[in-house]
Amino acid sequence: MDEKTRKDLEARALRVRERVLRMATGGGCFLGASLSCVDLLVFLYSRFLRFRGPDDPDRDFLLLSKGHEVPALYGTLAELGHLELARLKKHLSVSDSIYWHPYRRVRGVEFHSGSLGHLLPVGVGVAMDAKWKGENRRVVVLMGDGECNEGSVWESLLVASAHRLDNLIVLIDRNGIQANARTEELIPLEPLEEKFRSFGAATRSVDGHDYASLDETFSTLPLGSGRPLAVVARTVRGKGLRSLEDRVDRWFCDFAPEEVEQLVQELRGGASAQIASEALVVR
Repeated sequence: MDEKTRKDLEARALRVRERVLRMATGGGCFLGASLSCVDLLVFLYSRFLRFRGPDDPDRDFLLLSKGHEVPALYGTLAELGHLELARLKKHLSVSDSIYWHPYRRVRGVEFHSGSLGHLLPVGVGVAMDAKWKGENRRVVVLMGDGECNEGSVWESLLVASAHRLDNLIVLIDRNGIQANARTEELIPLEPLEEKFRSFGAATRSVDGHDYASLDETFSTLPLGSGRPLAVVARTVRGKGLRSLEDRVDRWFCDFAPEEVEQLVQELRGGASAQIASEALVVR
C-alpha cells in the first residue's frame, strides 16, 4: 500500500470517528466498541468489498453481527455518500431509523442484528446461496470477540466448513473486552485462532488498525479452496481517544454536548497534523 492511500484511509477513518463520537450524546451509543472497528469498516468498504452502493445487485455483503457497533457503520456509509450526513444528527430520534442497532430501513444495512451469535448463521446462508447460484460474491460477517461465547458461532462454522464456503469471511473485532469485563476474565477465548482453525477455517491474525497489514491479509484471499476464512483483528476499544482507550467502563457513553466537543478536540489532536487538516468534517 502506498503512502497516499494509507493517509487517505487515515483521514477517512478520522472523519468517521468524529461522526461516531457525535452520536454519543442525547441518549448515547456504544462508543468504545464502535471506535474499535472503524478502521476495519473503512478498509473493507474502501479497499476490499465490491460495493457500488446498497442497491448494487452484484455487491459483496457486509453483515454487522455485533449490532451495537452500528454507529461505525453509519459513519462509514455517510463517508461513502450512501447515507445522508444530516440523518446522523437524528440518531435516536423518533423521526428516523438511526437507532442503537442496525435496522434495514437504513440503506446499506443488510440485516437486523443485536442478539449476539445470530448473524453468522445468516452469513452462512447468504454465502451458500451465492455458491449455489454460481455468483462470485463474498460475504463478510463482522463479529465481536465476546460474541464467540455463543454456540451458534461454532455450529455455523461447522456448516460453513462442510459446505466448503470459501466465499465466507468471519472477521473478529478482537478488542479483548466484552461489555464491562475483559474477555479472558469472563470466559477465556484464547487460543482463539486455533479454535477457528480446528473448526475448519483458514485463519489469520492481523493488527486491525494497520491498513498495510489489512491490505496484505485481504489481498491474498481466498487462502485455501473450500475453506471459510476467519480473520482475528486485534483492536483497541475506544481507539483514537487516549482518555477512553482500552477501558472496560466505557462500553456505553452518553456525554453532554460540551463533553463531546472536548473529546472531538482530543480526537483531532491525537492524529497527525496532516491527517487532521485533511479530515475536515461537515457537521
